[in-house]
Amino acid sequence: MKFLVFKKETLLFFVAIGVVLFSLSAWFMLKAGDITVFNQQGSKDIREIHMVTAEFSTKLKNGKEMEAYRWDPGTVFLEKGEKVRLFISGINGEEHPFYIEGTKIKGTVKKGEETVVPLQFEKEGTYRLICEVHSDRSHNGPMIAYIVVD
Repeated sequence: MKFLVFKKETLLFFVAIGVVLFSLSAWFMLKAGDITVFNQQGSKDIREIHMVTAEFSTKLKNGKEMEAYRWDPGTVFLEKGEKVRLFISGINGEEHPFYIEGTKIKGTVKKGEETVVPLQFEKEGTYRLICEVHSDRSHNGPMIAYIVVD
């Protein structure tokens, strides 16, 4: 009888090891296609960041319609001196002429198109990416993104 108990314990041990190995194998197989999205490098020394234009709209009880435009993501973080390509896709709104406060960077994002903005800041701080069409609440804004440089 003691021999059978030993066999059951051994069998249970090997079954438990098998379940653990199977679980780990399945987890690694499922995660194989995942990539890190933070600090993802588009090329050797230039990081790519993707942004879109977004619109929120609603209809109030009195029938009045409201909308607001945003950059998404609304905040991006860069290292001082880091080379970045900011890809902005025009999803909502016909066009968004913009500038980055404290720089000479200007451009326009058009619906259905992608605008590429090369960035490299040598001074730490927070820089605002401002849409000139949606600059305040009276123009369905403010449409401002923050570029934080550390």
